[in-house]
Amino acid sequence: MTAPAPTGLFGALRDQLTDAAAAFADSPDALADILAGMVDDVDRALRERLEIFPVCHHSPASALAMARRLRARPPRVIYLELCEDLRPLLNELRNCRLPVAVQAFATELDGFPVEWSPLSVIAPITEASAEYQAIAYALDTPGVELVLVDRSTDHVYQWTPRADGPDAPGATPTSDEDAALHGDAVGVEIGDLRPRFAELEAHLLHHGKVRHWSEWWEQYVERPLADADYDTYRQVMVLIGSLFRRLRPTRAAHDDRDEDRERHMWTRMREHLAATGADPTDCLYVCGAYHAVSHVEQFGLDSTAPDFPISPRTGTRWRYGLIPSSHSAIEAQFGLAPGTVSIAAANWTTALGRSRLTPYRLTGQSTPKKGRRTRAGTAPAAPGAAADRLTGFLAAPPALDDLDEAELRGWCVDIVRLARRNGYLASTADAIAVFETSILLANLRNRARPTPYDFADAAVTCIEKDVVPGRRDVRRLCEILLGGDRIGQVGYDSLPPLARDVLDRLQPLGLDLQRRTVQRALLDLRADPALAPCSDLLWMLRHLLPADAARPIMGEHRLGHRSTQESWDLALGRNQRALIELGYEGVTVEQVLEQRLRRAVRGPDATAARALAAVEDAIRLLGSPRLVDELGTRAVELLAAERTVDDAPEVLRRIRRLLAHHRTTAPALPAWCRAFVTTGYAHYCTLLPTAFVDEATGVRQVGAMLGFLFSMESLALSLGCDRSQLELAVAQAHPEAPAKLALLWAARHQLGLLPLARLRERCAELLANPLVVPAFPQYLSGFVHALDPVPGLAPFVVETMSAAFAGLPDPVLLPWLPTLITTLREHGPELVPLLVREAERTFPATLPALDGWTPPWAADPAAPAAPAAPAPTVQAGPAHDLLAAHPDAVDAIAALLGCDAPWRSPTGGAPVSGSAGEAALAGGVGGAALAGAAATLLTAHPATAHAVADLVTTPGRVAVGAG
Repeated sequence: MTAPAPTGLFGALRDQLTDAAAAFADSPDALADILAGMVDDVDRALRERLEIFPVCHHSPASALAMARRLRARPPRVIYLELCEDLRPLLNELRNCRLPVAVQAFATELDGFPVEWSPLSVIAPITEASAEYQAIAYALDTPGVELVLVDRSTDHVYQWTPRADGPDAPGATPTSDEDAALHGDAVGVEIGDLRPRFAELEAHLLHHGKVRHWSEWWEQYVERPLADADYDTYRQVMVLIGSLFRRLRPTRAAHDDRDEDRERHMWTRMREHLAATGADPTDCLYVCGAYHAVSHVEQFGLDSTAPDFPISPRTGTRWRYGLIPSSHSAIEAQFGLAPGTVSIAAANWTTALGRSRLTPYRLTGQSTPKKGRRTRAGTAPAAPGAAADRLTGFLAAPPALDDLDEAELRGWCVDIVRLARRNGYLASTADAIAVFETSILLANLRNRARPTPYDFADAAVTCIEKDVVPGRRDVRRLCEILLGGDRIGQVGYDSLPPLARDVLDRLQPLGLDLQRRTVQRALLDLRADPALAPCSDLLWMLRHLLPADAARPIMGEHRLGHRSTQESWDLALGRNQRALIELGYEGVTVEQVLEQRLRRAVRGPDATAARALAAVEDAIRLLGSPRLVDELGTRAVELLAAERTVDDAPEVLRRIRRLLAHHRTTAPALPAWCRAFVTTGYAHYCTLLPTAFVDEATGVRQVGAMLGFLFSMESLALSLGCDRSQLELAVAQAHPEAPAKLALLWAARHQLGLLPLARLRERCAELLANPLVVPAFPQYLSGFVHALDPVPGLAPFVVETMSAAFAGLPDPVLLPWLPTLITTLREHGPELVPLLVREAERTFPATLPALDGWTPPWAADPAAPAAPAAPAPTVQAGPAHDLLAAHPDAVDAIAALLGCDAPWRSPTGGAPVSGSAGEAALAGGVGGAALAGAAATLLTAHPATAHAVADLVTTPGRVAVGAG
């Protein structure tokens, strides 16, 4: 290939590269085109009338070059590659401590898939960056205009392929608390400069003898350009951007989005220049080095291509604010090696001290104190006087920094001291080893002065052994030593109104809640009732913020109960991002809580159980009857629309709690409570037959349905429900699973359709059948779940389990026992305590009594009864005469209780014919003793019995009773 005649500023360099390609490459034409194109890109960027300033994100070299350029030739207009709708937020940076991130946040989507919610875009800003230098200069210099020209945050998602979703350019998940400050936001950065060709990056890392890209960039770009003049910096950065742009894989959607961004930025700059009439020589375009060599048709002010058509934004409501950031969060967001940003910050501080350059900082911003600096550095050349600095830079050998033994020695001593504090058995010998190993690694990597990366590798090699004794390993200690993970903070004046309101309302606690430490707050509401509003706010924050933001140590706040003393661990400063994002949703915490409760019951995944939980939260935290009625009405609607009973246990638990609360705090139940009971009664009666036979419905759910129907039956019947619904539902149920079959038997017993004697016979038949015995734990599981809807079965369940343990042989019982334990643990752990309490009441409390004790269900009914002790004589009064003359009521109660023994008169006379009152009054195990005790009590204190008798025998009363 014949190279064209050298033209332009870099003609000689172009010829040299073309000749080198012809001499060394197998295919010189392709390589020559690439090398010549790179030189042409540099020449084209430098000839553009609008000065282009190429940058790399979070680069100290870029920040130094920007500070030199701004002090030498201050521009009047700065065009910055940043989302154009973030411009108003930049004024708030002066109230913050860097690093922070500018954020756009949206939860109310219009035009995007609902599953993308919430949308979040962040742009982190550090002091050691060219963009911050430009922002600080523009905001503090009168007459300077700062214009953001990149696409809006709405277009960030508009241009994201729907198949990728919003997480495609997002952060890498991390478990580190400080590294997770950005959450799952999508990150935008100025100057993403990294090879997109994997083979190229691997080649550079291999021949550079480094482990990751950040280390290569720091050694071969940052250090040489830190002290370079402005023209050299600009030409080298444009050349690197051209290299990475030309050496990239096949075009993809990412490249199309990059070119659309470049068209957008040039269109916005043309529009601004046309509208303001600004002189391009007084303007500066700050963008990534990758975009500085753009090939789009709109590139340059002299382009005749039409402006790029910018689509309108969607109807999504975006909210804007600042959130705290950190070095580790930036590294996790953009896939940088751990410690990269911290080392860059340390290099920035060192370079400032070496060059005595005064950087730009926003007035009023909290920054660490620096030494005095006066010199501005080498002034950039005037426009049109650019010289070829690139050829000399590429031809010159790399400058080797002399070994700074004092600096390295200080690092080694400090790392050993820090390691000992964190549990490592480090000594002076380790410090010497780290010193020598750092120099050795630097020499192996072709540098005389060890870098922080060499030092960190040496420290890990010499100090870290097999295990890490504490929370921090040696590499993390090196990061702390070299600058640490600096964490930013948003100042009070830049917080949203809600966040400021929270801090103001918690001032009576006397704590500095903006600190990142965990602080203990003690509230004695009895001694200081003025703290009650603080307590209410803390409980609301507990509901809205992450768990560690406001954690109660002592005290509780549930329905009908409020602790008089509370203790809290507060970490609002550590959770500042969550508090700020809460402020995007409303002006006060109460407003946000009300909105979230409404969304919870109106969302697509809303259920009756969640609606009842929202009702409970509204009562506890807000105390708004209007909101409670609205949420309760929605709970009724959700319950009626449900076609499954998966949440029946939670529904039962919550509605019981709410009914108990309203019964103790209001004269009558609210209308929604009455509607919920009647709707739930009819709803569960309808679904009960299907739930019994459905394999997907568990025994816990069926037991909860029966618990709702039986425990709410009296209230439901009083509100107009029909008991025949329940009877028909139970009659239509035909389960086959053992646990559900036991539940059905318990339900029929509760309805009076299955006597206790017949139920006892069925269980005896099951235990007598060897084919059924292995499945008997499932039956017991059903009976245990029946204790909630039918609590009267507790003695029978204890009897059944005792009979099984007493009658089954060991070869059957031992394999059966683990199954019983696991079944009860899985299906009814909360009901087992009821069973234990019933067993405690049934069995003797002492071991000697157990030896001679006979269980009541094991007594032989055919054995002659022991002579009964003479019953104490009780005078027959009007009450006895009334019951003897009209025994129907007593007989009905006895029949309902399943007692059929005759009852005696208090005087020991013959039983009343056809009556079953004895069992009702003194029947069952120990009935005679109870009757004797009652008679003795009435004999000793007859006044109460006489008063009742006088009341009953009043003529009007007798007439009513007889009727």
